[in-house]
Amino acid sequence: MSLLKLNRTKTLDSQVTLVRPSGVLLPDHSFVAGHRFKLSQFSVASLALRASLAVALCGSLLTLTAHAADNAQASSDSSDEYIYSEKQIPQAALSSQETVNIDKISQNLEKGSYQPIPLQSIIDPTTGVRIDDVYRIDVPEQLSLLQAQNVLVQVSPKLASNNAGITANQLQSDATKGLKQPLVFLRAGATRYRVDADVDLMGLKTGINDSVEEALPILPSEDVEKISNAITGRLPDEYNLKREGSTTSAGVAMLWPVYTAGRTQAVTDLADARTVESQADALLDKDQLQTTLVERYFTAQLAMLAAYLREDALNTVRETNHMAQRYLEEGFISGVDRLEAQTALAEAESEAIKARHDAQLAMTALQRLLRAPKPIKPTTPLFVSSKPLPSLQYFQDLALKNHPGLKKVDAKYAQAQSLSNLSDTEFKPTVSVFGYHEIDKDPSWIAGVSASWKLWGGLDKGAQHASGQAKMRQAQLAKIDVSDNILLLVEKNWQSVENARVRFQSLNSNVLLAQELLRYKQLGMKEGVNTALDVTTAQTKYLQARTEQAAAANDYVQALAALMESIGTPEAFNEYMAVADIKLPTVY
Repeated sequence: MSLLKLNRTKTLDSQVTLVRPSGVLLPDHSFVAGHRFKLSQFSVASLALRASLAVALCGSLLTLTAHAADNAQASSDSSDEYIYSEKQIPQAALSSQETVNIDKISQNLEKGSYQPIPLQSIIDPTTGVRIDDVYRIDVPEQLSLLQAQNVLVQVSPKLASNNAGITANQLQSDATKGLKQPLVFLRAGATRYRVDADVDLMGLKTGINDSVEEALPILPSEDVEKISNAITGRLPDEYNLKREGSTTSAGVAMLWPVYTAGRTQAVTDLADARTVESQADALLDKDQLQTTLVERYFTAQLAMLAAYLREDALNTVRETNHMAQRYLEEGFISGVDRLEAQTALAEAESEAIKARHDAQLAMTALQRLLRAPKPIKPTTPLFVSSKPLPSLQYFQDLALKNHPGLKKVDAKYAQAQSLSNLSDTEFKPTVSVFGYHEIDKDPSWIAGVSASWKLWGGLDKGAQHASGQAKMRQAQLAKIDVSDNILLLVEKNWQSVENARVRFQSLNSNVLLAQELLRYKQLGMKEGVNTALDVTTAQTKYLQARTEQAAAANDYVQALAALMESIGTPEAFNEYMAVADIKLPTVY
């Protein structure tokens, strides 16, 4: 099986199989940096019968579903996200541990270019589960946010699980399409028989004698007895029957439910609604994962920037400490001032070590999310837009239109409506056409129409109908509640973005003032006006001002990601990032 096309035309209409923890140590002791899930979408035409709901109406569909799944072919529809063929890969290609560069995968995802990639099998070292039809990717240590997003889509087990669930529901939905079609069965049989039995004829002879007496009552008994003996005299008291042979038979049977009062359509609609619900759930998880990625990515960026600032401050304190030592030797400062400089140096070294550890932890958290073998170093800088966001109403309108939570509620309503329609069919009859024809030289056949109408018994039809109506009302009220919560969440996130933007801009003056104060304190120490403690205090204030401003930028980014998730379009985060006019420096 080889991957033929990677095309980002849809988000969720695909099947994903695979999960792998970060890094796999191969038998040749080489370390694989990552892997890629195999995503595929089965064609509707090749899987017309799929299991589950149809089983309740026809058990034979199970066999047809399994056969169809085994012979599934790849779809070439442009709506597919990932398309594959059943082409066999040579064993040598399977055994080779080839990795694919992430830039090449990203290019495929963005442009939909064709790229054959050999698929492999791995054993997940955490769970011991064998995962087939995957290919490995080389994830570099330094990643932009766009690259990280592409990697997340490829390696997330949550997305893989959700997409597999979507495919399962789609198969179940397509399975119900065959309920409207006639069922045709082929029956064939071969029989071998042997009979060896003694048949008692005394009862038959007695019956004949009694019948003769009743039929000829006017004749003398002697004459009647002669007639009876003449009839039964040649019959033995018992007869030995021996027969042996074989027979064959074959025929075609057909059953077609021509009128089901809407039962089959209700079942199909129910399966379709469940598919839509699973898609909405997958969208919710995908949006949440994208927000988690932004959170961890820029938290790591902030932690590395903080570590860099701490290192910069440590270098300044070291210079101050060296200068204090020279001034002490020349007699310009006292031993107490020298001790203050040493204390400040020890504190700066401790804070620098802590900042490095925090940055390492943040990069490790990003690594775990992307299932990479090494800590990830983010290259996309923190950013802030000096321009305010569009109006709150604009984002609230987008949320009511795009939020997958509302799509899920709509799917629940559609399911309730299908159940209500199904309960309504209990008041109507079912009409079927049937027939059977033997396959023989002189065949027999039968054909007819049957109708059935349940009058009483089983589930209460009125209660079923009322239950369906109650579920529909429940879904309607739930949509109102979910809409209110979404609007409130959008407003909260919108306000958080604006607050972070204003705070970042207000901290500009603090940074400039703290920088100027540090410069004056350093000059004052050279002139003997200020002490090492004064310089260290000014350095601490400058570091605090820059760190607070970077934290405000991170707050802006995190709030913006949360806002994009709350309106149901997390991918719009990249658009706001692209037009941002303020970008903080990066370490890498």
